[in-house]
Amino acid sequence: MSKFRMMFFAVIGVLFAAAPAFAQAAAAAPDNEFSVGKYGKIAAGIGFAIAAGLGALGQGKVAAAACEGAARNPAAAARIQTLMILGLALIESLVLFALLVVFTKAG
Repeated sequence: MSKFRMMFFAVIGVLFAAAPAFAQAAAAAPDNEFSVGKYGKIAAGIGFAIAAGLGALGQGKVAAAACEGAARNPAAAARIQTLMILGLALIESLVLFALLVVFTKAG
């Protein structure tokens, strides 16, 4: 635990040391807007890729757990399937919200 605390405080110290870098003059604003516009779409695409990948992993784990639960207790298979479909819909809705963010950023 001591190593974790040391690493945590080292990272916090480096982040606080970098704070003056954000105190730039207002003359750099047009370049900043161009950079944000240029790299914002790439960042949104990468974020969506991460959301889709992790959503797929989550859906795989939900399906595996539902199959295991139905195999262990066949009498509860209908209830497990209903809850699985609800869980899959919620996971997919989070991925669709990420897609909405990508389209908002692209527009």
